[in-house]
Amino acid sequence: MQTLRDVKCGETVKVTKLTGTGAVKRRIMDMGITKNIHVSVRKVAPLGDPLEITVRGYELSLRKADAEMIQVEAVE
Repeated sequence: MQTLRDVKCGETVKVTKLTGTGAVKRRIMDMGITKNIHVSVRKVAPLGDPLEITVRGYELSLRKADAEMIQVEAVE
């Protein structure tokens, strides 16, 4: 499965699963990243951490470690 960390800048994907547990998973969900939501990767920092994404109409910065816990699929 592809994770949000693997998505290239400018691509839009759909969230299929959150693999985190406990407080980490709850924090990701509280940011608005839930199953079946479309996420666009806007920018990636020069060293790859963090990612800037657009979700539910707002911009969000996300660490690579958190992005690895979000499984995604390409939007058709």
